[in-house]
Amino acid sequence: MSTVKVNEQNFENEVLCSKKPVLIDFYAEWCGPCRALSPIVEEIADSREDIKVCKVNVDENMSLAQKYSVESIPTLVVVKGGSVVNKVAGAVPRSTIEEMLD
Repeated sequence: MSTVKVNEQNFENEVLCSKKPVLIDFYAEWCGPCRALSPIVEEIADSREDIKVCKVNVDENMSLAQKYSVESIPTLVVVKGGSVVNKVAGAVPRSTIEEMLD
Protein backbone atom coordinates (compact mmCIF):
# COMPACT_ATOMS: atom_id res chain seq x y z
CA MET A 1 0.00 0.00 0.00
CA SER A 2 1.42 3.36 -0.95
CA THR A 3 1.45 6.50 1.16
CA VAL A 4 -1.60 8.76 1.41
CA LYS A 5 -1.22 12.53 1.09
CA VAL A 6 -3.10 14.10 3.98
CA ASN A 7 -4.24 17.69 4.52
CA GLU A 8 -6.57 19.57 6.84
CA GLN A 9 -9.62 18.47 4.85
CA ASN A 10 -9.03 14.70 4.93
CA PHE A 11 -6.94 14.34 8.10
CA GLU A 12 -9.78 13.33 10.40
CA ASN A 13 -11.08 10.65 8.02
CA GLU A 14 -7.67 9.28 6.96
CA VAL A 15 -5.90 9.42 10.35
CA LEU A 16 -8.18 9.89 13.33
CA CYS A 17 -10.90 7.51 12.06
CA SER A 18 -8.48 4.89 10.72
CA LYS A 19 -9.01 1.36 12.00
CA LYS A 20 -5.27 0.70 11.50
CA PRO A 21 -2.39 2.44 13.29
CA VAL A 22 -1.17 5.40 11.20
CA LEU A 23 2.43 6.50 10.62
CA ILE A 24 2.45 10.19 9.68
CA ASP A 25 5.48 11.71 7.95
CA PHE A 26 5.54 15.48 8.46
CA TYR A 27 7.85 16.83 5.75
CA ALA A 28 8.62 19.66 3.32
CA GLU A 29 9.73 19.45 -0.31
CA TRP A 30 12.83 21.62 0.32
CA CYS A 31 14.03 19.59 3.33
CA GLY A 32 17.12 17.44 2.63
CA PRO A 33 16.67 15.05 5.58
CA CYS A 34 12.98 14.67 4.58
CA ARG A 35 14.03 13.59 1.09
CA ALA A 36 16.51 11.13 2.61
CA LEU A 37 13.82 9.62 4.85
CA SER A 38 11.11 9.46 2.19
CA PRO A 39 12.27 6.20 0.49
CA ILE A 40 12.34 4.45 3.88
CA VAL A 41 8.80 5.62 4.64
CA GLU A 42 7.69 4.43 1.17
CA GLU A 43 9.31 1.01 1.76
CA ILE A 44 7.45 0.64 5.06
CA ALA A 45 4.17 1.64 3.38
CA ASP A 46 4.72 -0.99 0.67
CA SER A 47 5.82 -3.77 3.02
CA ARG A 48 3.27 -3.50 5.85
CA GLU A 49 -0.43 -4.17 5.42
CA ASP A 50 -1.14 -3.72 9.14
CA ILE A 51 -0.61 0.06 9.12
CA LYS A 52 -1.53 3.12 7.09
CA VAL A 53 1.22 5.56 6.10
CA CYS A 54 0.36 9.21 5.52
CA LYS A 55 2.42 12.22 4.50
CA VAL A 56 1.71 15.81 5.59
CA ASN A 57 3.44 18.69 3.81
CA VAL A 58 4.03 21.18 6.64
CA ASP A 59 4.26 24.16 4.26
CA GLU A 60 0.73 23.46 3.02
CA ASN A 61 -0.72 22.29 6.36
CA MET A 62 0.70 24.53 9.08
CA SER A 63 -2.25 23.98 11.43
CA LEU A 64 -1.66 20.20 11.48
CA ALA A 65 2.04 20.73 12.14
CA GLN A 66 1.16 23.05 15.03
CA LYS A 67 -1.50 20.72 16.41
CA TYR A 68 1.03 17.87 16.59
CA SER A 69 3.85 20.10 17.90
CA VAL A 70 6.09 19.54 14.89
CA GLU A 71 9.06 21.79 15.67
CA SER A 72 11.52 20.30 13.19
CA ILE A 73 11.22 18.14 10.11
CA PRO A 74 11.12 15.39 9.30
CA THR A 75 8.92 14.33 12.21
CA LEU A 76 7.23 10.94 12.34
CA VAL A 77 4.12 10.47 14.46
CA VAL A 78 2.27 7.22 15.18
CA VAL A 79 -1.47 7.55 15.85
CA LYS A 80 -3.58 4.66 17.17
CA GLY A 81 -7.27 5.06 17.87
CA GLY A 82 -7.04 8.80 17.25
CA SER A 83 -4.27 9.37 19.83
CA VAL A 84 -0.54 9.94 19.43
CA VAL A 85 1.35 6.95 20.82
CA ASN A 86 4.84 7.67 19.48
CA LYS A 87 6.80 10.53 17.93
CA VAL A 88 10.35 11.09 16.71
CA ALA A 89 12.08 13.94 14.89
CA GLY A 90 14.92 13.66 12.42
CA ALA A 91 16.04 11.28 9.70
CA VAL A 92 16.02 8.08 11.72
CA PRO A 93 16.92 4.57 10.50
CA ARG A 94 14.22 2.11 9.43
CA SER A 95 14.79 0.04 12.58
CA THR A 96 13.76 3.01 14.73
CA ILE A 97 10.58 3.50 12.72
CA GLU A 98 9.72 -0.21 12.93
CA GLU A 99 10.21 -0.09 16.73
CA MET A 100 7.82 2.88 16.92
CA LEU A 101 5.17 0.81 15.18
CA ASP A 102 5.47 -2.29 17.40
